[in-house]
Amino acid sequence: MSFRLLVAAAAAQARRRTYSQAARCSGGQTLVEKIAQRHAVDLAEGEVVRSGDFIGIRPHHIMTHDNTGAVIPKFSSIGARRLADARQPVFALDHDIQNTSAKNQAKYAGIEAFAKTHGSKFYPAGRGIAHQVLVEEGHAWPGTMVVGSDSHSNMYGGVGCLGTPVVRTDAAAIWATTQTWWQAPPVARVELRGELAPGVVGKDVIVALCALFANDEVLNHAVEFVGDGASRLPVEDRLAIANMTTEWGALAGLFAVDDVTLRWYDERAERGPHAIVNPDTVAKLRQDVAADPSRWTADSDAVYAKTLWLDLSSLTPHVAGPDSVKIAQPLGELEPRHVNINKAYLLSCVNSRQKDLREAADVVRGVQKARGVPAKVAPGVAWYVAAASSQVLADARASGDWQVLVDAGATPLPPGCGPCIGLGVGLLEDGEVGISATNRNYKGRMGSKAAHTYLSSPAVVAASALQGYICSPETAIAGTSHPPSARPVLYGSEVHKAKPAAAVSTDSASAISGFPQSLSGRLIFLPADNLNTDGIYPGKYTYQDDISREQMRSIVMENYDPEFARLVRADDIVVAGANFGTGSSREQAATAILAAGVRLVICASASETFKRNAVNNGLLVLESPVLVAWLRAAFPDAPLTAVTGLGAVADLVGGKLALTDAKGALAFETGLPKVGKAAQEIIVAGGLENWVRRRMAAES
Repeated sequence: MSFRLLVAAAAAQARRRTYSQAARCSGGQTLVEKIAQRHAVDLAEGEVVRSGDFIGIRPHHIMTHDNTGAVIPKFSSIGARRLADARQPVFALDHDIQNTSAKNQAKYAGIEAFAKTHGSKFYPAGRGIAHQVLVEEGHAWPGTMVVGSDSHSNMYGGVGCLGTPVVRTDAAAIWATTQTWWQAPPVARVELRGELAPGVVGKDVIVALCALFANDEVLNHAVEFVGDGASRLPVEDRLAIANMTTEWGALAGLFAVDDVTLRWYDERAERGPHAIVNPDTVAKLRQDVAADPSRWTADSDAVYAKTLWLDLSSLTPHVAGPDSVKIAQPLGELEPRHVNINKAYLLSCVNSRQKDLREAADVVRGVQKARGVPAKVAPGVAWYVAAASSQVLADARASGDWQVLVDAGATPLPPGCGPCIGLGVGLLEDGEVGISATNRNYKGRMGSKAAHTYLSSPAVVAASALQGYICSPETAIAGTSHPPSARPVLYGSEVHKAKPAAAVSTDSASAISGFPQSLSGRLIFLPADNLNTDGIYPGKYTYQDDISREQMRSIVMENYDPEFARLVRADDIVVAGANFGTGSSREQAATAILAAGVRLVICASASETFKRNAVNNGLLVLESPVLVAWLRAAFPDAPLTAVTGLGAVADLVGGKLALTDAKGALAFETGLPKVGKAAQEIIVAGGLENWVRRRMAAES
């Protein structure tokens, strides 16, 4: 049986549960559903894609970066020998480009050779961060669906392209078959009202949204940005906002194509000859939008899970942190605290485009003009700057912005991820404080776990680097404190009666051969919410492809609790808080848990990307907020890793969980999602890769 048929079979099982309800559902489609519909395969005649549906998809492109080196052996091990569509994959090296070791250079050479052999698009180290490159080169094209083996693939939504992350196993399956599976997420409508004041930018918008709606309002949703405020935002701000919907917990962040988008492409098309972004293709895009406007926007009666709104005119510059994107405050409240910094960063896929570099350079120019002397980085502060791409770097050099930053004392780094992922020079050391224009500030993300990181706009980073503490551009220019006036931010929400999301397969009432009816073991409780993939499997190990299973076991949860690896035993059942596995799409977060001998994780809620990684690798992840609430009440002072003394028996097919105390007495019981046949088959096979391989072998 082909992988296409496998996807169709799995989707059919889900449709038997959900399609009849979806078909009866009144209302039009969201923009997310419309784009997904165009990329869906094997739909029944007349079937309309709705949130909650499991569908097979054939994305326009699949992006992999340095992790291509890990996908290649997966692709080969499946038994595939050629790419099903060589035009679909795009390879771009960006993460560990400062690493000039022979080992890394050999890895990069191998990726380039693979791309050349198969005739696929390849962008070498130095061309830029993959997400920026895909937008510049037109691979992330308006109205299409592009997936990437990286959590910030959401960024493509800034140009009207439905971007969403997949995991490495999915990437290998797409290479081999052009397809994978996707569950259309619930869609949140985020209305941006009014207009940003001068000095307030897209980064402030998304930082504020992450903090104002910090209770998982958009967790595992797709987000559609609408409203008069959205239409006023330049594309660069839209890209920044879409990028950090990842940190907000969303699977996609999407802006509709409008005149702002089209004018941006007009300007791109005038840069010179290009195979994809050129006057002809942009003219065709304009024609398509004009010919059928409904194709490019949500229907007026589209069904949304919820609506959130933010008045942009009430927003002032915001700073996230320390050490969490869910904590943010107006700069006007933070600046008087005089938070000294040791390092400043102007880099990453969220904020190192030409507009960002210009805004930072303008702060430097303003300081020089006001003081009549060259502006310099404050004593004791190291400032690092990297352009998002070689094209951005060339533009910044041509405008003079780059030289202004370098002359002020910024240390230039090559176009790539670098410190944002904790790689290369300039990492935070013990006790240091950093201000960064990046998208993540989890502990240990950019260096030492004993350091602290704040996130802000590029202009605030520049001002802080010059003054030595977190402050506004106005303060840096004046030389004395001039924090922006803090005022109440106006925002709100409206929850709609949403269609229930499809649950784990419940079509089977029995276990297939090889699948355990139940799992039992000690209950290990990790009480934290938002335990991210950096906490589970540190970023510094992510691109070391030769780490053994035993080594994985010794470092699992290292950034969360180094004691975990010592305390955990094979067959323990791990229970965690809400939004488990949030953060990057690295699948080692799942495989490291498996390496520790854990076969089942139960949590209040989980990152959809992490769940995908887990199931694709043979790890069960089930959700039970009731269980977590009970454990928190029973163990109010639980350490980071609590060996509870409880035994747990999870009936995977019947959907029940029973906890017993040390004497064997029943302490608690509750329901669990049932694990149906489709999921059972993947688990029995040891993950999607083996599942596909077995079917391909049967077909041959």
